[in-house]
Amino acid sequence: MVRFRERVVERLAGYEGRLVGLARALHADPETAFGEVRAAERLGGLLEGAGFAVERGVAGLPTALTAVCGSGDLTVGVCAEYDALPGLGHACGHNVICAAGAGAAVGLSAVADELGLRVKLLGTPAEEEGGGKALMLEAGVFDDVTVAMMVHPGRADDVDPRSSTTAVARFEVVFTGRAAHAGLAPHLGVNAGDAAVVAQVAVGQLRQQLPDGYRVAGIVRHGGERTNIVPDRTVLEYEVRTPTAAELSGAKERVLNCFRGAATATGCGVEVRATQPDYLDLRNDEWLMGAYARGLAAAGREVPAPPAGPRRLGASTDMGNVTHALPAIHPHLGLAGADADPHTPRFAELAGGAAADDAVRAGALAMAFAAVELACDPQRRAHYLALRG
Repeated sequence: MVRFRERVVERLAGYEGRLVGLARALHADPETAFGEVRAAERLGGLLEGAGFAVERGVAGLPTALTAVCGSGDLTVGVCAEYDALPGLGHACGHNVICAAGAGAAVGLSAVADELGLRVKLLGTPAEEEGGGKALMLEAGVFDDVTVAMMVHPGRADDVDPRSSTTAVARFEVVFTGRAAHAGLAPHLGVNAGDAAVVAQVAVGQLRQQLPDGYRVAGIVRHGGERTNIVPDRTVLEYEVRTPTAAELSGAKERVLNCFRGAATATGCGVEVRATQPDYLDLRNDEWLMGAYARGLAAAGREVPAPPAGPRRLGASTDMGNVTHALPAIHPHLGLAGADADPHTPRFAELAGGAAADDAVRAGALAMAFAAVELACDPQRRAHYLALRG
């Protein structure tokens, strides 16, 4: 196994500048969900140059891609995210995810054929909103993948397989009423703005009755046109989070009743539309996470000991859907010296700095080393191949 690791390191050394350049280019040119045109092209171009067969527009998604190299019965899928946040840019570090994923794939290409390993990088758009991985799963893009992995930047390395995320449902609510002059004849109107207010109050009252770990959040995207017009249309966006996917539908139904009740109270019509597939809770594969942790140590990182007690993070990811379908991991990759959490302006700054450059290399090596360990372990290899049928 050592000689395979050495060849991975040697291959990555020749690509390190290009990988860091990819992360920095994405950081300087952020694109949001399903609009990651230049990011996808940069990623695809780098992998084509490394000898991968690249297919663009997979699953009917213009900014999704796959890149394949090597042959064998064991297919390791590496997920690369590259969407940014509106107004915050790469405040979730997806530029690092993308470059580290590309690095893992390129490193493995040096040993893939000898190990009977097929490497499949999956360029997955719209993680922040839209569920690119869920859509790709539904389209069968993961059907030939034996195991999958990715890394996500954060304050510190986290290789605890118990770490999880919440399930989330996101939806749009539209209230429709009847417009009228707010000063001359308000009694002739049906106020969709009132429906939005009643719904928000109802949701606020519901929150105190929800179990620990449940979350409900929302915004009013459109509240009316002018103060002198009774609003005939309002649009809200809401999300419901629960610790597990099994709890999600029941919690969502309770929240939806708040909107239905608001429509009844105000005489408005109401329509609800899901804005993305539901995200499922994350289920990390224990052995794969252990292999990743060993790979991270071999890459020169001090691997933290898992803390005592259960672990569940408040965020959500469509990688959770992947972990429900096949063995997969989603460890956190620390940005050295990070003093902020993702989804903040400060983290966006960190994701474009020297610590992010170091994380790209460490994450790429750790994932590649984990795949090498799996390929070299006949028993474990047979186990995962049997799981995937």
